[in-house]
Amino acid sequence: MIGIVVVSHSRALATAAVGLAAEMVAEDNRPVIAVAAGLDETTFGTDAAAVSEAITAADSPDGVLVLLDLGSAILSAELALEFVDPEVAERVRLSSAPLVEGLVAAVVTASTGASLDAVVAEAARGLAAKQEHLGDAEPVQTTAVAAAERTNEVVVSNEHGLHARPAARLVAVVNAFDATVSLTDLDTGRGPVDAGSLSMVATLNAQQGHRLQVGAAGPQAAEVLAAISDLAAENFGDTPAEPTATAGGSGLDVAIGPAIVVDAEVDLSGYRPGDDEPGRLDKAVSTAAGELEQLRDRSDDHGGIFDAQLAMLRDRKPRGEIEAAIAGGTPAAAAWKQTYDRLARTFEGLDDAYQRERAQDVRSVRDRVLRILTGDVTAEATDGILVVPELDAATAATVDAARIAGIAVRAAGTTGHGVIVARSRGIPLITGIGGVDVPAGAVVAFDARTGSFELAPDEATVRATITERQAEREQAAAQADQPATTLDGRTIDVLVNVGAVRDAADARGADGSGLVRTEVLFGDRRTAPTVAEQVERFRAVADALRGKPITIRTWDIGGDKPLPFLPQDHEANPFLGERGLRVFRRRPQLLRDQLEAIRQIAAETPVHVMFPMVTTADEVEWALDELGSRPDGLEVGIMVEVPAAALRVETLAVGLDFVSIGTNDLTQYTTAADRTNSAVAALADGLDPAVLRLIDRVVRKAGVRVAVCGDLASDPQSAVLLAALGVQELSAVGPQIPLVKALLRQTDLTKVPDVLNARDAAEVRQLVRR
Repeated sequence: MIGIVVVSHSRALATAAVGLAAEMVAEDNRPVIAVAAGLDETTFGTDAAAVSEAITAADSPDGVLVLLDLGSAILSAELALEFVDPEVAERVRLSSAPLVEGLVAAVVTASTGASLDAVVAEAARGLAAKQEHLGDAEPVQTTAVAAAERTNEVVVSNEHGLHARPAARLVAVVNAFDATVSLTDLDTGRGPVDAGSLSMVATLNAQQGHRLQVGAAGPQAAEVLAAISDLAAENFGDTPAEPTATAGGSGLDVAIGPAIVVDAEVDLSGYRPGDDEPGRLDKAVSTAAGELEQLRDRSDDHGGIFDAQLAMLRDRKPRGEIEAAIAGGTPAAAAWKQTYDRLARTFEGLDDAYQRERAQDVRSVRDRVLRILTGDVTAEATDGILVVPELDAATAATVDAARIAGIAVRAAGTTGHGVIVARSRGIPLITGIGGVDVPAGAVVAFDARTGSFELAPDEATVRATITERQAEREQAAAQADQPATTLDGRTIDVLVNVGAVRDAADARGADGSGLVRTEVLFGDRRTAPTVAEQVERFRAVADALRGKPITIRTWDIGGDKPLPFLPQDHEANPFLGERGLRVFRRRPQLLRDQLEAIRQIAAETPVHVMFPMVTTADEVEWALDELGSRPDGLEVGIMVEVPAAALRVETLAVGLDFVSIGTNDLTQYTTAADRTNSAVAALADGLDPAVLRLIDRVVRKAGVRVAVCGDLASDPQSAVLLAALGVQELSAVGPQIPLVKALLRQTDLTKVPDVLNARDAAEVRQLVRR
């Protein structure tokens, strides 16, 4: 195996580049990599004597590749060849390949035992993928490869596509066989490219869900195709960590505490530059790195978020721009902000939605360092009320619910994913506080039940309300197992929404499950679960609910809910595309396996099955045909999530046992407002009279039992309103079940006001509160 030498002016840069490249191959299969960089740990420069020592250390009978950064590194390397033994010098190759990209490509290629010439050629192509993606060079020509004797097709299931590490694993597998292998991306038409070349594989830019045609020729063509199929089935080695439970909050709807304001930009007006701005920045970055490492080590579920932020913090590219700006007289704080602002805008302009969302991480890293530079620690308080412009799911999932008293969201809207996650964790939450000026550290309070948000509140009054609500919650929990029978004699079943077995186990007082989200229950899987595996998981949910009925929703994917083992084609408007049941009209086998699992578990325990995103009677008929014969007791229903289904429910419900209204989707489709878009989220209000009229129509016209499993059922006052409209079952998040049942027991549904003719959702709330 050849050896590799890295020559750079910066020891930190060289060490980081070697660390990145080393991640691509197993430790026991890496080439020797020697570094000659910097005059010492912190002084930039190159030294010919150090380069000659590195060449000697990396020397191999197969040759030595020397990669360099710029300027005197080239001169030092050329001079070093005069210092080493002539026999050694003859097998040394200096390369003009880009240092970082070339090193990654060289290490991966060398690890396969490739010749020096092959490694040099691969390193020289290091920029090809980036140039192809950015379009700032002539497109890379497809590689001439031998005609394929055999072909196979695999799917890229990796969440972020065939990026560097999985691509490196693929290249390593290919080069372990005596065969020539090509790849063609069937979804984009790119290729064929040489699958033994990391740079060429990278030019495909294969994303999650893309289908790759693998062609092979040579003595081991069949063997390499089988190995690549196995690698693809293992997600190219990108196996995510198993999720773990996250602590929950108080479950109250009222909170008080100092404001932790994270939506205001760090104030730089008081920043005064010093004599050593580079050193000041180094210290701030080091402190920020320590904070992020602590956050990563304390986070069981989301350590990867902080690892990504650490990588952004340590990225040499923006750091080089910042150092140049400081050298030109710009203060460190301003230089840091300007550079990371540009980087955030770059991310926001990317095509890939996941990458666009990384702009939020960039801004988080930006502000962490700026707070350290300016001494602004108020936004880093660990106890209080978090004030944010909008709430994303990652923040809702990672916030320390034991220390954050509540979350106040400036944007309106109650059905966004972040709001749903926070409520499912029992974190006190209010949305729609608007642009009210909230000084960091000021005491604030909110009461989501009344919709009030106060600066400098009467603390005694708020504490009394908290005590009252805690007692109310404790009493509700103590009586949670009692039926929710209203004062006028109606009994409403209150069930739990389940996305994990733990949701069922922790659901105090649930009368069963009104929604088992199968796409979430198996969302950590990179391969489709077998029938037996699905039966086992369904049985665990039923056991956690002590044999009470469970309603299993068949695979509901599309829109903002991908299923890793069932990639979908790109759609211009996925919320109006192939979602839910629509997906399986063309690809029915996965649904058939799930229905078989449902039939098997229904023979053991009470089970209902429902089909999502139904629009037409033809879809219902097709679903029933796919279900086929069913054991006694297996009830069948559909989700009512689109206005078309609500307006013709009497036709759709023929032959069914129930319908379940998904208020989250019904609301966004009725109001034409994407609940994940903060600009219009306020319109997506489940208490909009137009939505309530559709619910009312479904109750009156369906002719079967009507349930609600959307987020509206988790709000006690809204749940009472739904029951007054005639809904017979409510499926809520676990922490809210005792409160929903308690309020129903205190209510005479005949006295709930008529809200269908209200002007808007705000008037509906006023009427219900009165």
